[in-house]
Amino acid sequence: MKNTALTSTHEDLGAKMVPFAGYNMPVSYEGVKAEHDTVRNGVGVFDVSHMGEFLIEGPNALALIQKVSSNDASKLTIGKAQYSCLPNETGGIVDDLIIYRVKEEVFLLVVNASNIAKDWAHISNYNADIGATMRNISDGYSLLAIQGPKAIAAMQSLTSVDLSQIKFYTFEVADFADIAHVIISATGYTGSGGFEIYCKNEEVHQIWKKVFEAGADFGIKPIGLAARDTLRLEMGYCLYGNDIDDTTSPFEAGLSWITKFTKDFVNHEALAREKADGPKRKLVAFTLDERGIPRKDYAIVDASGEAIGVVTSGTMSPSLNIAIGMGYVPINYATPESKIYIQIRKNNIPATVVKLPFYKG
Repeated sequence: MKNTALTSTHEDLGAKMVPFAGYNMPVSYEGVKAEHDTVRNGVGVFDVSHMGEFLIEGPNALALIQKVSSNDASKLTIGKAQYSCLPNETGGIVDDLIIYRVKEEVFLLVVNASNIAKDWAHISNYNADIGATMRNISDGYSLLAIQGPKAIAAMQSLTSVDLSQIKFYTFEVADFADIAHVIISATGYTGSGGFEIYCKNEEVHQIWKKVFEAGADFGIKPIGLAARDTLRLEMGYCLYGNDIDDTTSPFEAGLSWITKFTKDFVNHEALAREKADGPKRKLVAFTLDERGIPRKDYAIVDASGEAIGVVTSGTMSPSLNIAIGMGYVPINYATPESKIYIQIRKNNIPATVVKLPFYKG
């Protein structure tokens, strides 16, 4: 079990620690509902240092990224970030990731913790013919997500850059908390605004301390991974291993917007055919019409009780106080207002397909 640089800090704060993606991670401090509400209404800090970071560099860096990713990274200018995925050779997704263009020939790829080794092997395989310089810097870097509507006001005193000018999916390499060069990124996973801070492990204790000092008057609190999950689900953001995996295509998952056929990329011909034909199933969002909580792997059935799909993510929404979830269903059940049923124990609970996001802000 790996630790982040801040594991002992979380333990000292009384966090409930759990194994997650091979790391010892804080799942909660004072409870999911309270932590969720802190991020929706104020400002909270997640330690997400388990995430993986790869540097792709050199004159062939863009060529490699264009080959392995579904989105068009040629559109990225320095200071811009892009959500994308790594298609596999069989129609599924190796991982979803964020690509940052740090310099003309330097890209930062941020990948899911559970997929670091898999992603590295996959990208390396295609790099054999391309020859970009690859560096896996995951173990040397920490990542804090400072999220919530009060994040800008709470953190502005720590940096010389105007945080209000860092728009969604852009970033600055700048001073922060008396550290000369960190990445300040607005690529949040909560839907409530804020920033991510990428720094070296040896810098993160100072940054953590100063973040909490600066945020004290704003009610800043540490937030665990359980609230991160309820926050992202209210927005309908996919979680790898739940809503997308090696067997789900970008079109099934509603990720056609990050799949660009302006270039040659892994399995693009088969994916182009799927786009033309249309997927046979689709990831949908739903709310329960009656009491109950949908959980991952619960069966989705039709009115006659026949299995038609499976829940990939589900919870009781802390912001909306209703049961919400996502899951794959045949395309004829994928339009909003369609009726489906979630099998909870021996009961088939009626549910309604809805448009995302659940939480409108």
